[in-house]
Amino acid sequence: MRKAVEKLTELKAKANRLPKSPGVYIMKDKSGKIIYIGKAKALKNRVTQYFGAGNQHTPKVRQMVSFVDDFEYIICDSEFEALILENSLIKQNQPKYNILLKDDKGYHYIKISDEKWPRITTCNQVDRRGEFIGPYYSSMVVKDTVEEVRKIFKLPDCNRSFDKPTKPCLNFHIGLCDAPCRCKISHGDYMETVKSAVEFIKKGDTENTLSLLERRMESAAERLDFEYAARLRDRINAIKKLGEKQKVFMCSHASQDVFALASIGEIFCVSVFIFRNNRLSDKKHYFFEGEGEKGAFYNEFLARFYEGITDIPPRILIDTLPQDRELLEKWLGERLGKKVTISVPKAAEPLEILNMCRNNAADNLSHKTEQSGREMSALNELANLLGLERAPRYIEAYDISNTAGDENVAGMIVYRDGKPYKPAYKKFKIKSFIGQDDFRSLAEVLDRRLNEYEKGEDEGFSTLPDLILLDGGSGQISAVEPILKKHRVNIALFGMVKDSKHRTRAIATSGGDIAIKSNRKAFTLVTEIQDEVHRFAIGYHRLSRSKKMLSSALLQIEGIGPKKAKLLMDSFKTVDNIKKASLDELKNVKGFGETYALKVYEHFRNE
Repeated sequence: MRKAVEKLTELKAKANRLPKSPGVYIMKDKSGKIIYIGKAKALKNRVTQYFGAGNQHTPKVRQMVSFVDDFEYIICDSEFEALILENSLIKQNQPKYNILLKDDKGYHYIKISDEKWPRITTCNQVDRRGEFIGPYYSSMVVKDTVEEVRKIFKLPDCNRSFDKPTKPCLNFHIGLCDAPCRCKISHGDYMETVKSAVEFIKKGDTENTLSLLERRMESAAERLDFEYAARLRDRINAIKKLGEKQKVFMCSHASQDVFALASIGEIFCVSVFIFRNNRLSDKKHYFFEGEGEKGAFYNEFLARFYEGITDIPPRILIDTLPQDRELLEKWLGERLGKKVTISVPKAAEPLEILNMCRNNAADNLSHKTEQSGREMSALNELANLLGLERAPRYIEAYDISNTAGDENVAGMIVYRDGKPYKPAYKKFKIKSFIGQDDFRSLAEVLDRRLNEYEKGEDEGFSTLPDLILLDGGSGQISAVEPILKKHRVNIALFGMVKDSKHRTRAIATSGGDIAIKSNRKAFTLVTEIQDEVHRFAIGYHRLSRSKKMLSSALLQIEGIGPKKAKLLMDSFKTVDNIKKASLDELKNVKGFGETYALKVYEHFRNE
């Protein structure tokens, strides 16, 4: 431990001697291996932060710093020059603690096999047996293209021989294949179909393909070759149907990339939608672990993503702006040869595309973490709406219930990963005052809850929430904020506001309300939480009132006070059960006594 402290002091002293110039710093471990490379606008200011503010770092950065044995630096003329050098060095050295976007799947190709009856398939490697179209970065593009072409041109996906007639498979009967295995299609016609399919893949020009097929269909009909004309007609209809399907994934901008992030705990996923020629042409997703600010994360992620890529779009949509947006725009613009913009969308169409991308990230993350995609989407939508860094995995909600100040109680419910977690539900009786005051009640409850967390004795209070929701508005928030400051906890705090019909209307902040109804998934989740905490709190209040009313009947018995009545109610739960109890059962109530048992027994028998 002493050696670690001495090393940290040594590194901090070295960092304090750095110039306040732009540059790149290179962290190394004991073996001299590069473990992290970063850039800085002012080297001294940036590098000293690593060795002087350990408690403020994320776990990943703290771990990296613990392995640093030395560092080097390179001074640059500008921060922009430092960005370019940083990218180059990261690409060369692949440091462990930098964001590395490795494509472990390789490239993908469409293969037209070299055989008498060629087949169109997907593959990952090029050989000498056939024609290959590609390479493609995404397997999704290759797979979808081959499936679409097979459907349009009714080509086989089997390995059957087509030289001898055989019984056709299901694809023929459902209209997905012309079944050359029946030997009712000539080899020439089959080759012409394959040729058309390859042209369609290479050119991707739907309008020209349709025009060509329509001319061929009309020509076939004039020759009275109605069977061939019918096949062309079906092909034309399939292409048109495909075009209608693709409209769902079209946008008004010809070329743009869309980035969105979804997280749960320390695991998060970035999804990328790539639009070219006004349609979604590809999508990718990447998983990471760790914590950190989204703007800083996107700095490094975007630099790694576009390093080595020549197909840069002029427009990039993102859910959180990178901290170095202007530097990245300049770097990408110089490589593209024209202006590149990075922005958070606000208009309807791009915002809809971004939400689709975010939902895609949440769905991928749900498979990774085995969570429900619906809950993940709602949590990420809520996090985006409230400006949280990540989706709140652990949510606590509070509500107060009383009748004109009588039997003043509170309910605390917990939602874990978007679902009720009932083992962590808690009930509170208000103790610090008598009467009706929701603000003081909430302050007392949160104070007691955080005191229990600090004691560490009750496992049910051992987890601090990512988000606290109060049933109420800015008044309730103002009452609780001092309690959070008192206990020095940094927990997102919001209120849940209802309309005149007691339906969820908005999310409250200390400065006003956030409209929520347009965010369907987040609205549904918050409404569910508000209804659940109200149900739980009012249920506890009714139970308390019921017990009080029932126990009052026992107080009419001579010698029975509140304590004795409570002993009976705890043992028998209801007054009816007490009335039916035998004398021996009453005597067996611990701490009650034979004399009082006889009084109760005789009271109800005489009654």
